[in-house]
Amino acid sequence: MKKTILITGSNGLLGQKLVDLLSKESAVNLIATARGENRLPNRDGYTYHSLDITDPKAVEDVFAAYKPEIVIHTAAMTNVDTCESDLMGCKALNVKAVEYIVEACSKYDTFLCHLSTDFIFDGEAGPYDEEAVPNPISVYGASKLRAEQIVQASSIRWAIARTVLVFGIVPDMSRTNIILWVKKSLEEGKQINVVTDQFRTPTLAEDLAMGCWLIAQKEAEGIFNISGEELLTPYEMAIKTAEFFHLPTNLIQQADSSTFSQPAKRPPRTGFILTKAKSVLGYKPRTFSEGIALMATQIQ
Repeated sequence: MKKTILITGSNGLLGQKLVDLLSKESAVNLIATARGENRLPNRDGYTYHSLDITDPKAVEDVFAAYKPEIVIHTAAMTNVDTCESDLMGCKALNVKAVEYIVEACSKYDTFLCHLSTDFIFDGEAGPYDEEAVPNPISVYGASKLRAEQIVQASSIRWAIARTVLVFGIVPDMSRTNIILWVKKSLEEGKQINVVTDQFRTPTLAEDLAMGCWLIAQKEAEGIFNISGEELLTPYEMAIKTAEFFHLPTNLIQQADSSTFSQPAKRPPRTGFILTKAKSVLGYKPRTFSEGIALMATQIQ
């Protein structure tokens, strides 16, 4: 018996990895949704439906048409600095849209896997487990925490998948990431300044997609940390990237985050403890170096 799974944000990095993964599953009837045209190069194994999740009628219409058993909600405003300046847009995408999706899930008895972030924490005591108390220090973090609260207060069956600094590559990559940025800069002989006083457990997009699929398969309820396992600074990530591609590490300079002026505050030390995801879901993330190696095979 096929299960209908609907993905929001299918044009994004995680969304595209989920479509790649789930379109190959014979037991899944996959519905991919995003705002505007379908940007995925692969058009097989799923149905695409344009969807603006900030429009409650559009959300209701899509649920009525497909009656999904499971929704994996990846769409969000994720640019942390943009959220600081576009408060209304951030609220519409990250909070109000979640209300509409939860309402539709309630009506159609749909299981919701909702994506969240380490930025719900202040970064004073990472790495965090699922029981840690959130305390966001940015508009983005506050919006994602509010979304979690909406999901948790509902009567639907839900899971929240929290993640950290997702990296990966897709064919139409419009936004860069630390690996691509370091590689391009060093290849061009540019000196780069990279912070040493922030800590994350960077997450390969393919691993995050697999974590969401493991949750969906089991319809496992509750909060799950789905990230990489290694606690690294951006400087350490840059060095590992340079070494993998045999590029000069002497162009990478250590920097303090106070030297960068960014609108949004960043939590200094996050990262996640993965004990629950490993034991309940069988989640097994790749190492950061394995993630770089996989990306290297995908770079055009």
